[in-house]
Amino acid sequence: MDRAAVFDVDGTLVDTNHLHVATWWEAFRQAGHRIPMHAIHRAVGLSASDLIAHLLGDDRDTERDDELSTAHKALYGQYFDRLPALPDAGRLLRRLHRDGWTVVLATSAGGPELTALRRAIDADEAITATASADDVAAGKPAPEPVAHALELAGVPAERAVFVGDTVWDMQAGSRAGVRCVGVLCGGIPRADLEESGADAIYDGPAHLLASLPDGALS
Repeated sequence: MDRAAVFDVDGTLVDTNHLHVATWWEAFRQAGHRIPMHAIHRAVGLSASDLIAHLLGDDRDTERDDELSTAHKALYGQYFDRLPALPDAGRLLRRLHRDGWTVVLATSAGGPELTALRRAIDADEAITATASADDVAAGKPAPEPVAHALELAGVPAERAVFVGDTVWDMQAGSRAGVRCVGVLCGGIPRADLEESGADAIYDGPAHLLASLPDGALS
């Protein structure tokens, strides 16, 4: 039976978390909100609507959510031509593909942003499909994005692993019933990933690639 390796993208394969922090901070500032960068960092990985709700609360003016999201997209879009892949991210996906894994991306990115991320990773030949937050009713930490990725791969949860860098990733993967592998390259502490359901933790794609012979994803 086939195996599936489902990957988050931002902070897991591409070094973009702090770009998101800076551009969300500026989007909030332009709208008159003073949100600490550390709080934004901990919210990265949520969909735009959930991130705004998480940081501003339910009593915010929800009619301005689209304005905030649009501002963030415009600010972040300035970096599309130079998004940096994390070391060995592309090599990791190509290696898994050669080893018979079905590789699926699970990300809230879409359109030009997803195109820029895939260009940074430079491993399109290894990627079978992409599960976007736009394809499901609820984003991470709900299990739907991971479950949708498994549907695209045609693989049951017990034959899959989900790799991500945030507590939202670990919670989503755990709720979907897959083995969760955390990476530290997104800046979230090891203890937080473990508490959120990580079965194993690596420094980043290069560490995970080097550990494959030792059964890192088995």
